[in-house]
Amino acid sequence: MFNKLAIFSGNANRQLAENISKYLRVKLSDAFVSQFSEGEISVKINENVRGKDVFIIQPTSPPVNDHMMELLIMIDALKRASAARITAVLPYYGYARQDRKDQPRVPITAKLVADLITTAGASRLLTIDLHAGQIQGFFDIPVDHLFAINVFTEYYSKLGLENIVVVSPDVGGIKMARAYAKRFHADLAIIDKRRINSEQTEVMNILGEVKGKNAIIVDDLIATAGSLVEATQALKKHGAKDIYAAITHPVLSGPALERITNCALKHLTVCDTIPVEDSKRHPKIEILSVAFLLGEAIKRIHREESVSSLFDE
Repeated sequence: MFNKLAIFSGNANRQLAENISKYLRVKLSDAFVSQFSEGEISVKINENVRGKDVFIIQPTSPPVNDHMMELLIMIDALKRASAARITAVLPYYGYARQDRKDQPRVPITAKLVADLITTAGASRLLTIDLHAGQIQGFFDIPVDHLFAINVFTEYYSKLGLENIVVVSPDVGGIKMARAYAKRFHADLAIIDKRRINSEQTEVMNILGEVKGKNAIIVDDLIATAGSLVEATQALKKHGAKDIYAAITHPVLSGPALERITNCALKHLTVCDTIPVEDSKRHPKIEILSVAFLLGEAIKRIHREESVSSLFDE
């Protein structure tokens, strides 16, 4: 079944690619991905891929533009090498927050990125926890959108927490938070906030009862941790007991680690969709792997089997 399956990786998250390959019991395919002295990306596929079903593991994580160009050039190289099908596996989809015109004369960069991936020659996309599910509609190729909810619920179920309330940090995350609340058989709370600028928010109110409860904040990504700190402060102010956070993509930029250290958050769980450098390791942060989830999805796509059953409880 796997004689025509090939797994490639750029430089964005090679460890995850290796873990996926181990799960599939398929050797990671050989490709040279580097840069010329002036910064241009250099790619060479070092094995025959003619007629193969190819998957490229490459989250477009920081440095976003370098990793994006690696992905596009690898797709082009594989297309010109006569691969039968090319699936771009983006555990983290960069530029996803620029998914609409929220002010005059700004681009919709998430759509531009979708066009670039499609034009380069990708046959389909596989990703996890998009910032907005509507981004799937930016593509004219099939998109398999996975969710990390089972990874998190399995982890928190083992902690044996009681009297849980699942918290959405904004109105846009209600659907995700409701799904978590259903899995935990827990109550739901929503933080009503307004955005001051691209990095600062202000909490206006909390909808739902959090007093005396263990709160789990759920979100798709954590960048500067500004929203997380604001949410934690508001929950403590309203009498929440211990506060946890389950956030899929650990961008952890700018003052994120300092803010996590100094806030009342007890524990943060993230996924390895983005590699967390040693300098960003923190006692409060636990990293969960999505290699099984992506590996199983790749296996089912390759075998032309259903991927939707991965969403079941």
